[in-house]
Amino acid sequence: MKAFFDTNLLVYAQEAGARGDRARELVAEGGLVSVQVLNELASVLSRKLKRSWVEIADVLDDVLAALDDPIPLTLPLHLAALEFARAHRVAFYDALILAAATEAGCDRLYSEDFRHGRRFGNCRIVNPFL
Repeated sequence: MKAFFDTNLLVYAQEAGARGDRARELVAEGGLVSVQVLNELASVLSRKLKRSWVEIADVLDDVLAALDDPIPLTLPLHLAALEFARAHRVAFYDALILAAATEAGCDRLYSEDFRHGRRFGNCRIVNPFL
């Protein structure tokens, strides 16, 4: 089965230290992201980490080379996210990540934004930093 990466894991992969090392190990094992995650990563790198657009493009190229093709944002995915948000009482953008991970058939979602071990269908939340 496959892993899905929340944005925070990809941000941590840009950091030095144990957390960055662990995030890079997981990315090297492969998995999936969505276009939403790529958009959020670019935003965080620009706004919070003050990276140049050239540096951001390099990071995105690295992510795209390491992982499978990203899951596109589509109307059916949007509608599935609305249902996730309603049914599970999660924020919409978190629901969009959950919907992408479950629709892609991922068995785990690496994230710190949800309770470790919680399941959404066949997809289990894994906080790799615990």
